[in-house]
Amino acid sequence: MSLERTSDDARLLAPFEETRAQKRISVYDRRSIDGEAIIVETSGLDYNQFLRFITEVLIIPSTERFVLTTTDRTMLDFDKFQELEDGNTLHLMQTEHQELPAATQEKIVFTPHYDTLVRSGMYEYYASEGQMALPYALAELIDNSISATASSKGERSIELRLLFDDTLGKPAVVFVDNGSGMTSKQLNNWAVYRLSKFTREDGKFRSDHQGYTRPEDVSRSINSDISCFGVGGKQAIFYIGNSTRMITRPTGSPDVHELILSKEDFESKAMNNEDIYSGFIHNRKVGDSSHVQKESECFLHNLIAEETEKGSFTAVVITGIPPEHAQSLKNDFDKWTRELAHIYHYYIHGLNGNDLVHPLNSNINIEVSLQEKPPRCPRVVNLREVDNDMQTLYINSAADTFEFKACTPSGGAVDGVLRYHPFLYDRETYPQGPHTHPAPTEDELEDGESGAGSQADGRRHIFECFWNGRLIPYTTLSEFEWCKRPGKHSPVPLECYSRLSGVLFANDRFQVSTNKLTFIDLELQLQKKDTIFTRIVNGQEQRVQIKREFSQWLTGCHERLDKQVHFVGFKKTITRAEMQTKKMQYPWATFSSIEWDNKTFKTGQLVKSLRTQPILYGYIVQFLLYGDHDSDIYATNGMVEISLEPKEVYDECRTFLISKIDRTATNASIQKFIDTEMNKMPDKLQLVWPEGNALSENAVMHAGDRLGPLKVSILNKKGEEIARMPQSNQGARKLVMELRLVCHGPNGAQVIQTHTAQHSPKWSFWFKAMGTATLTKLGQYTLELNTMLNDTKMFGGKTLPSHQLNLTITEGKAERFVVEAFTSTLRVGVANDMVLTLLDAFDHPAPAPPLLTPELSCRNLIVSYETTSSSGTQFTIHGVKVSGSVPNYHCKARDLNVVLPGLESSSQTIKISLLPGYPHSLDVTSEKETFTVENGNPMTFNIKVLDEAGNITAQPKLVVYCRVPQHTPISVDCSTTGAGQLITKPITARNLNEQQRVVKAKFDLPSQKQVSAVWKELIVVPSTRVSRLEVYFQDAGGLDSVLRNEEQVEWKAGDLLENLHYRLYDEGQRLLPLDQHTARSMKVNWLAEVNLEDLARGKLPYIQVPTQVTNKPFYQISYKDQRASVDASFILVPCPDVPSQLKVTLEHSSVTMGEVLPGDIHLQLLDQHGNVTQKLTPQCVDAIKVEGVELDSTSLTVLWQESSKDVVVRGVRFSPGKPGPRELTFTLRTFTGLVKVTLTAGPPAALQLLSGPQLPLQVFNGQGIPSPFLIQLCDAWGNPSPDKRVVVALTSSSPSLEVKCPVMSKPVDREGKASFSVERIAGPKGEFSLEFRGLFNQRPIPGPSIQLTVVLDPSKPARLVVDYDTNTICPAGEALPVFSVSVLSEEGGPIRNVNPAALSMMLWRIETTSLPTPPSGAIQFKCSKPLENEADDFHFYFRDKPGAEQTGKYSLQFSLTSGRTILKSKQYVLDVVANEPIKLAPDSQPTTPIVSNVEAPDSRVLVKDLSLRIRDRFGNPAGLEVDGQVEVRVELSPEDGDKELPTLEAPSHLQLTKGTAHVSKLSINRDSPGINGAEYVLMFQIRGPGMTLAPYLLPFRFYNDAENQKLMSELARKKDRLSGDLVKFREYSKNLEDLRRELTCKNQQAAKKVTELKSELSRRKVNVTQLKSDLEVRTALSEKIAQFNRISGEPRRTCAIADPYRGDRDFLGKVGQLALVEDDASARVISWHIQGDMDCLVTVTTAAARQVYDRTGGAQQVLPLDSIYVNPTDRPLPHLGCRTPTPPGNPVFARDLLIYPNDTESCKKVFKNLLGDTILIDDLDAGNAYRKSVVQSNRSCPTILTRRGERIGARGKFGGAQNRAPALSALQGRVFGAPHPALYHTLSSDIGDLQGYLEAFEASKKAKEELNDHVQKLRSPENMEINQAMDENKRKLTEIESQLERTPVSTSGRRALREEEEAAGPPQKRPRASAQRTLQ
Repeated sequence: MSLERTSDDARLLAPFEETRAQKRISVYDRRSIDGEAIIVETSGLDYNQFLRFITEVLIIPSTERFVLTTTDRTMLDFDKFQELEDGNTLHLMQTEHQELPAATQEKIVFTPHYDTLVRSGMYEYYASEGQMALPYALAELIDNSISATASSKGERSIELRLLFDDTLGKPAVVFVDNGSGMTSKQLNNWAVYRLSKFTREDGKFRSDHQGYTRPEDVSRSINSDISCFGVGGKQAIFYIGNSTRMITRPTGSPDVHELILSKEDFESKAMNNEDIYSGFIHNRKVGDSSHVQKESECFLHNLIAEETEKGSFTAVVITGIPPEHAQSLKNDFDKWTRELAHIYHYYIHGLNGNDLVHPLNSNINIEVSLQEKPPRCPRVVNLREVDNDMQTLYINSAADTFEFKACTPSGGAVDGVLRYHPFLYDRETYPQGPHTHPAPTEDELEDGESGAGSQADGRRHIFECFWNGRLIPYTTLSEFEWCKRPGKHSPVPLECYSRLSGVLFANDRFQVSTNKLTFIDLELQLQKKDTIFTRIVNGQEQRVQIKREFSQWLTGCHERLDKQVHFVGFKKTITRAEMQTKKMQYPWATFSSIEWDNKTFKTGQLVKSLRTQPILYGYIVQFLLYGDHDSDIYATNGMVEISLEPKEVYDECRTFLISKIDRTATNASIQKFIDTEMNKMPDKLQLVWPEGNALSENAVMHAGDRLGPLKVSILNKKGEEIARMPQSNQGARKLVMELRLVCHGPNGAQVIQTHTAQHSPKWSFWFKAMGTATLTKLGQYTLELNTMLNDTKMFGGKTLPSHQLNLTITEGKAERFVVEAFTSTLRVGVANDMVLTLLDAFDHPAPAPPLLTPELSCRNLIVSYETTSSSGTQFTIHGVKVSGSVPNYHCKARDLNVVLPGLESSSQTIKISLLPGYPHSLDVTSEKETFTVENGNPMTFNIKVLDEAGNITAQPKLVVYCRVPQHTPISVDCSTTGAGQLITKPITARNLNEQQRVVKAKFDLPSQKQVSAVWKELIVVPSTRVSRLEVYFQDAGGLDSVLRNEEQVEWKAGDLLENLHYRLYDEGQRLLPLDQHTARSMKVNWLAEVNLEDLARGKLPYIQVPTQVTNKPFYQISYKDQRASVDASFILVPCPDVPSQLKVTLEHSSVTMGEVLPGDIHLQLLDQHGNVTQKLTPQCVDAIKVEGVELDSTSLTVLWQESSKDVVVRGVRFSPGKPGPRELTFTLRTFTGLVKVTLTAGPPAALQLLSGPQLPLQVFNGQGIPSPFLIQLCDAWGNPSPDKRVVVALTSSSPSLEVKCPVMSKPVDREGKASFSVERIAGPKGEFSLEFRGLFNQRPIPGPSIQLTVVLDPSKPARLVVDYDTNTICPAGEALPVFSVSVLSEEGGPIRNVNPAALSMMLWRIETTSLPTPPSGAIQFKCSKPLENEADDFHFYFRDKPGAEQTGKYSLQFSLTSGRTILKSKQYVLDVVANEPIKLAPDSQPTTPIVSNVEAPDSRVLVKDLSLRIRDRFGNPAGLEVDGQVEVRVELSPEDGDKELPTLEAPSHLQLTKGTAHVSKLSINRDSPGINGAEYVLMFQIRGPGMTLAPYLLPFRFYNDAENQKLMSELARKKDRLSGDLVKFREYSKNLEDLRRELTCKNQQAAKKVTELKSELSRRKVNVTQLKSDLEVRTALSEKIAQFNRISGEPRRTCAIADPYRGDRDFLGKVGQLALVEDDASARVISWHIQGDMDCLVTVTTAAARQVYDRTGGAQQVLPLDSIYVNPTDRPLPHLGCRTPTPPGNPVFARDLLIYPNDTESCKKVFKNLLGDTILIDDLDAGNAYRKSVVQSNRSCPTILTRRGERIGARGKFGGAQNRAPALSALQGRVFGAPHPALYHTLSSDIGDLQGYLEAFEASKKAKEELNDHVQKLRSPENMEINQAMDENKRKLTEIESQLERTPVSTSGRRALREEEEAAGPPQKRPRASAQRTLQ
């Protein structure tokens, strides 16, 4: 044992040595705040030794009480101490519940679970699709919170806080919940990647809490069990940020645990080669935030302070948020919170979702808050308040729902809801999301796209999928087979399928991706044929045809909820060229009328529009619907075309949506509006001149005269003033008045004035007076007044009211002038001419008056001119000049005044700009008083170019040159400004020293010869700036060594270069003083900050010589100020130090096993800094040694390499072994070098099978292999070889064997493995092999060959065999023949355990051709119960089934429905013939004839075209072979006496041919006798031998006059019609009553069956008192099934002997497979005893045994059953006949311990033959005692076996290896299997009874509902109305009969009619409404 203190002065105590594995425990002494922490090595210690050692080390008095607990506050005891692991932490405290005075920490290891490898591909296959990944990452952590709060009874609070306030620290995302929290062990488990809740109970990861228990089934699987994989939370955290802090407090714990995981920490550990998956859990007291020190995490103080108010909690703090994530969370706050509300919709709002009308909330409260830096206000949203997520929109816009449930064989359950969103008149109600484009409005559909655009959307996915109540966003399902959109024929329009939305609630039996974005197998499982769909009604399941139920529901929704338009009267298809889009122009179907909302609109009908601008009135022209239609059709919308009214106003047609027709408008109201509008139309104009200056026609006016003002009014036909066009009830269009003044000139009329006046209530249309400036143009004018509407004078094809006046305008006189031609920009001293034009008052040209003297003036300038002249209307002033000072060169505007005395407007002012004149002289100045310059400096001159007035002037090419001797001339361009600054180049003078020199400079303007040059003298003086920098260093003697520029200085590597100095000199080589100013101008390139004081003294900083000789740095010292810049530099060359280490360099670090390491290994001697010293010599080669584990030195060589001066090692090879790192050691005298070489596996050489199914392998035909084959690629030494270039293929040994895998060949993965899953094996019966082969560079690689046996499934139904008497005749209405049906298995034998209820027989009539499947109206029959004498259990009979009542061909088909198996037989044809003939009857019953004996032939006709046939009692023609005669006569009944009988025209006999007689026409004679108004009977009777068929009687009435006949004929027709209705009503009433009795009986039988099954369940001790509803029954059944599955899945002993012959009718099977033994001891010894017979094949016949013998060449031993003889009597145990006391050891016959699953009698015979009377007893002593007692009684004793494995032979021999059974595992599966436990069979029986009870319960419930529905139907208002209508018909019939009986009438006719009805038999029962009847 050792002890280690955690402080720096750690010490080690080792009382004794231990060689065990280390187990170090950290112990924190927390009895006080200053307690220490120690690490104790506890391997080999027990609990008492550990306590004793702790008390000694921590010096704890024996009287002091203390406790030791884990970090989870679990008290330490003997057992807990043994469970401690290396790295655990313990707390030493005064009491168990003591508060931690100081924090502790526990080291944890969270190495990923092995599922990381097993399921690593799942994330790649089902990764995020890149759509809104951030909210789904947030959802992963909310999943954890929901699961953590699942056990909370109160409110389950979950908070998501976004802390983006910089004042509180760096951005953070915080999740807080009030769940149960986590212990430190659970927190450790959470950190383990891929440690799911299903795998946390193995030894390594077991927690202190119980393991995972699957939650009970709840409605819609909303069970909060949505955090399970151990992946999503960590993935989400490191997607959101790069660091997390887990803070948690478990329930009942006083401590808080913290764990920090960060990307930075992982990377740091990886770089330092530390254990990445390890860390520390921080344990502290509640509310203690002292460990938070960083300012970036100051928000944690507030979060930790909240802990004191919470019991248990978990907080996840994520930091390191990327900026793009933070920006997205802030900017898209509403978007991703809406997505979260969508994901957890049903957790937030409950089972029914967010129903805004009937809200029902859950106890889960999820709140999201966003806190940003002030002044931004915090944002808080509760997800329960989000009302625009898609599920809320779906729920609240649906009008009806269809609930269903789907169950898969694997236990998967899916609750589904379909919602219907109807179409309402003109719009779809299917919701659109907030971020989707809204549907087009009606106004946007005015272009005619309503025919298609307003339909429901196309084929969108219907179902959103939820897993355990949580949305899986990337999985949506479009449809199922039973609800998919049909191809062509559909009972509802196809767009109804696009009005469906749905949701699926799947339980956790379905797999989802680890990030919960995608379902893996949901769609695949639900599309399997064995998935059962049931409908849910009022919470109860109904086993119905789901497809039919859905179709009926959808049809009902369409009929009840959709409000569509019925287009009637198709006319033609047209093209509408006015449509904007070409695809909408054709085709358009036109119709004459529509039916909409119970109203009909037809062509020519007056209609009014709604919601149009304006409201339209007119007659309907036609209706239009987009699409290729040719008949009446229902559609969602369309267009109507109307002709607008009043026609005089509009005269056009308009088209708009049908939905905008006003259905409340009447024709009268529309016509009234039209008439009113016509009277309101404008008619004329009325003009008023308010100032009395009325203008007459052809008036003359002078230019400038006023016109107006003018008032205009518009009058309608009533003389009323109007201002608007008449438009009823909406914004009428305003009328405006347009005034136009038109001038008529030589070029035609021209509008010169246009004014528009709006109407004013006070002044009507008012035009102001036109001023003198209006009418100034000379000529003819017209004044027009026009009424305007929308910029046009026309309306409805007519011109609106207008008025015109003509007038003439003459000219005026001249009064002013204007300046026509004079430049506005002038130069000083330049002359220009000015041209003036004289005008009158209205700008008409006028001649100049005589003697005009102009006057010109301009302020501050001198203006003059030379002469003047005039010509016509122009006046010219010649030679105008302007002179004066121009302050600058900008064109400043000046006023030039021109005055012509004598004119009324005599003056004009024009704007001019004065520019300087042309160049005249140069002006050169300097900034200094004297022209003095330092040597080497430039000189600056100011240059100006002046005009004659001294103004600076400029013009192009104005360049001034300065010429200095011995210097390059310089120039300045003054072309732009006229001035410039000229800076010379530095003026230098050589050998100037301290003297000065004079230089002359010339300035001239070469482009202007008239400008004289200017000369200036320059004085040059010496410069005082720095001109040279000198660097030197001082040696120890104080001597200076000056460094030349860029000199190379050698120095020892790593040393210091000191005593560097510098000096500065000026231009005269004078030393300059150094000061602080100089120091600040100095820079060195090896140090950023230097000591200014040292620099001021001339000392430079020291230099650290580089440690690497390859580094030759460049050093520079520079001085720079504004006047000078000088520098000096040198290069420092480091020299190597003495050798200190040996360096080994590898060119390649890995070597393939068996090969030489490629490349060379170089050896070099390095100094302490790693520099190559070049100290190696060729003599060193012999001194170098190379060593290594498993190193093969045979090819090793050491060489000297002269070019590089180093040693090279070659030929490194390792012996074959386990791949991995190998260490090589190189030694040269005292120097040693180590290097690691990775030994990799050799080239691929073989394939090995790592895992697979249990062998020997036996597979049923058509099934797959449950376990995959895992193949490993290996090298020649058996090492895994991960070479991805190798492709592994799976092939079968025979072409007849079909093997189906997802992939038949694949490359190996990065571990050299390849997995193959065999989904299906199909082939003939026999033995085959699966071969695995590899291929590498066209070279095959051998692999394993797996032997398998394909057997035929004896329990799988394959076909139905039907047997019946094919010669049986089937008369109509008689029972069908007896049918015998057998179910044969795949191997051809009969299946005995078939449920008779699964068999059914379908019967249907063949109409034209035979159908492949039974039609919907086929009659279904169930299997009959077996008779008492029918002992055969594999024949099923259908007997006494009623046959068809109509003759013809009928089809019969038998089917078996059992689970997923649906098996049908071939179709059998039955010919149903007519039954015995009983009557003569017509094809159709004629109406009652009424005749009269008048002259008209038509009035005397009794019958016409009447065919009579011989028929059976069902109305089938039955006398096809009968010929004879039919007697026709008129009769009365005997009680009518001897009345006169009418006589017939035709013969009294008809010819009967093949059972048919035809009457073309039969009439009475003219003036035939008869009683007026009497009723007679026309009798048709077959005459002939043996003809006793009932005659056909036809009553008729006889009258003597035609009028009475006509009246009575009408009454008779009414009577016949009413009689027919009453007959139908009686049949309808009788059917309803029969159905009521049938349903009542069915209800009673169902209730009786429920009672019987309930009693049976009570007898089986099932608690039936709690089974009061189908939900409770289902719950109990689910519990039983779960328990049954759990027991079925428990491992048990099985026999591994392959039995390919089992199931064949000729084979019983192999011996080892025929029996089961319950206990292991008995199975072991009996199996060993007959080990040689275990694989013996038992055949039924000797012939079958011989076939096997021949086929296997005698290799398979066989035992024919027909050749076995055993004593039929069962002898008792030998001791029972000896009269000895009961022996010890529990003796029993060994064969009595065998259990036979099948063929009990045959198996008993076999094992009685094999085991004989072998006895099984407890042990050897009891066996010997038993044998001794039997033998002493003079009886033979058989072989005795003991349960301990010994054998005593029949001869008494025992002992030796041959008489001792090996261990059970040594038998290698050749042992009898174990049966299921007794509970298995009990549960199986209970499940069967519960399933029967559930079916009976649901049947009883359904029967009761059907009976109640039928009773309600009988009492419904509709049925009452039918009864009332029939009562009214009876009353009417009675009245008609009384009218007919007012004349004396014989009653024989009525009696005859009744006799006819009785002869026809009772009316046939109308079949029930269901499409298919089930008959027992």
